[in-house]
Amino acid sequence: MNVKIMPGFSGGRIKAIPSKSQAHRALVCAALAKSPVHIECDGESKDITATITCLSALGADIRRAQGGWTVKPLDRSRNGSAATLPCGESGSTFRFLLPVVCALGYKASFILEGRLPERPISPLYEELIKHGCTLSPQKANPFNAEGKLSPGNYSLDAGVSSQFISGLLFALPLLDGDSCLRLCGQVESFPYIELTMSMLNTFGVKAEFKDNAFLIPGGQVYKSADAVHVEGDWSNAAFWLVIGALGENGVTCEGLDLQSKQGDRAVTDILELFGAQVEKNGSRVTVRGGEHRGKHLRGIEIDARDIPDLVPVLAVAAAAAKGTTIIRGAGRLRGKESDRLAAISSVLNGLGADVRVAEDGLLIKGGTALTGGEVSSWGDHRIAMAASVASVLCEGPVVIQGADAVNKSYPGFFNDFRLLGGLVEIIID
Repeated sequence: MNVKIMPGFSGGRIKAIPSKSQAHRALVCAALAKSPVHIECDGESKDITATITCLSALGADIRRAQGGWTVKPLDRSRNGSAATLPCGESGSTFRFLLPVVCALGYKASFILEGRLPERPISPLYEELIKHGCTLSPQKANPFNAEGKLSPGNYSLDAGVSSQFISGLLFALPLLDGDSCLRLCGQVESFPYIELTMSMLNTFGVKAEFKDNAFLIPGGQVYKSADAVHVEGDWSNAAFWLVIGALGENGVTCEGLDLQSKQGDRAVTDILELFGAQVEKNGSRVTVRGGEHRGKHLRGIEIDARDIPDLVPVLAVAAAAAKGTTIIRGAGRLRGKESDRLAAISSVLNGLGADVRVAEDGLLIKGGTALTGGEVSSWGDHRIAMAASVASVLCEGPVVIQGADAVNKSYPGFFNDFRLLGGLVEIIID
């Protein structure tokens, strides 16, 4: 599916969709709990569907109910049973459930789509093998796992993916003995690890973080919570908030927790640094610009180590800002659903911006109106949405090829774009 977006955007009010990051974590914990749990979450996406499908294949019973899901935990007596787990393109699904499957002693065949087979699985891969598991060669698809994980000392390079750490944090409490998970090197995306710790705490699972290591008692039981509420998604709300910064009328996004552990709530602070007007009131955030097409914004420097998912849309804000914006600490974006550094550069330059890929980030010279044009989504949901936001800066129409990539995290994105006054035409090819 392609979309064509014409110039013009009025702004307005929109409700944040539920947090994909939090929903993944709630579903995994609920499936490991002692008794049924209701998860309050009024939205779904391809990634969340993948996690539900995989947990169901492992024996959980997950059904839609009362604005969310009721999760009946998986049957632990299935030790040694085999399961086929279709992960789609969801890195969270694969990287969270691989250690969990190994901790439970299940045999599993993970079916991977898109770039997921190529995305890094090391050093998690080596640690699982070292502690008793047999795995397919890296990049294999299907990817098979069997054996039983043993407790002990684990070590991970914390600069590759926080998802590896979260996966082990879900799994190690299930083992008979105590474990220590040591993080080596520069820890990146630590807010995502905090999200995991918060959800584990909700389910009564403990892990102490001290001297760059998690001390994890074994033999723990995931206690059932009556209900778990999935809060609004800051990562996806950021697209609307950046649009607010690019125009005069502003955008208000509702349903956001201003005290959230989601690292991407930093978008409000970053937009203020760019020069946008940000107002926070209860669960609402309003962002306004002072001039048309972000002419009031100024270039800044951004450290993206803890906020990698914000880089595509912040690059759009940078293209509007006068002067130069430097985004650092973003080298890991090369291993996402696309090479996001190359993708952002290609898309924005294709629309008339001046973007250069640096060793670990982007150099963006902004302040001039973009022309518009035809660009690819690179099969990446965040690139498709960032290209849509960039259309607000363009003098001519923007055509996005493969725009249905948004279904991975935000199936209703273009409907909501229209609600805010965006002129979107869906082109079925």
